[in-house]
Order: sequence, then C-alpha cells, then structure tokens
Amino acid sequence: MDLKKVEGLIRELLVEIGEDPDREGLLKTPYRVAKAYEYLTSGYRGDPKALMNGAIFTQETNNMVIARDIELYSLCEHHMLPFFGRCHIGYISRGKVVGVSKLARLVDMYARRLQIQERLTQQIAQAIMKSISAEGVGVIIEARHLCMMMRGVEKQNSMMTTSSVLGSFHDSVATRNEFLSLINRPQP
Repeated sequence: MDLKKVEGLIRELLVEIGEDPDREGLLKTPYRVAKAYEYLTSGYRGDPKALMNGAIFTQETNNMVIARDIELYSLCEHHMLPFFGRCHIGYISRGKVVGVSKLARLVDMYARRLQIQERLTQQIAQAIMKSISAEGVGVIIEARHLCMMMRGVEKQNSMMTTSSVLGSFHDSVATRNEFLSLINRPQP
C-alpha cells in the first residue's frame, strides 16, 4: 500500500466533506487514517498456508476441538464501516491439530480485508478444512454492523449470525448439534 498516496486521498476527502485539513486537529489525520487502513487491510497480505505452517501437529485423536469467543473486527465492503463480534470454530481432526493461537490469527487475517460476514465465515472454515484435512469444520460468527447501526435503518441492537459447516458438521446432525451445544455453554 502506498501510504503517501492514501494520505493524499484522505486529505482530498477532508476537503470534499467541507473540512480544513490544515486545522490543528486534522494536521496528522491523513497520515493516521492511512496507517489505520494499512493495518485494517493487512489481511490481503496474509497467506493462510504460511500462517498455519509450523503450527500443525500430529495427534491421533478424532475428538471435537473448539475455540470460541474469538473477537473479530472487520470492515464491511459495502460502506467501509466496521463490523465486530465473535467467532466460534470447531473441528474434528484426522490425525492433525492446529495450534490454537493460529485459529485466532486466521480469523484476524481474513477479517482484516474488506468483507461481508457470509464470505468471512466461509473462508475461515475452508482454510481450516484444507490445512488439516479435517473430518469436519464448523464456524459461526455473530457480529454487529455499524453500517446498519449508525446509518440506513439505524438498528442499534441488531446482530447478524452466519455459519459455515463442512464435512461431518454438515452431514451429521449429531455432530452439528454437539458443536452448537458446546459453543452455547456458559463461560466458567
């Protein structure tokens, strides 16, 4: 990303909305916004295979593994406004497990792109399935969208829930129900 170019574009945007980019409070805003977008879109420069590499371990187990309440922050591709919430991931391995922190990093990598929640959910599930050839994967995201809360219909209490279920999570009602019951348990 060309930070200087983005800085210039933000400066132009400030002028177009009727602001003075040379007033004290806005002097460094174009730079700060450019740096923020560099970070908030860093997922485009991530590679799921490289991210997971080195954190896939052989483990003879076929139990369900769940990481829940992984915070996520992303930008809606339609309005470039934030959406935020939590992601729950479950998988059943076929002799390979993923380092748990890599699951959170994978969520961040895909969330740090212009996104729609539906695609984000699917990308996470597919990346896990592909990386460890899991028997099944389930991903659920619950998020609040500022594009719906602070503009448009202005529904502040709205939440969107999406799911992607692959393999045994898709094919077996019992597996899917086990996943759903485990992620809905109260925190200890």
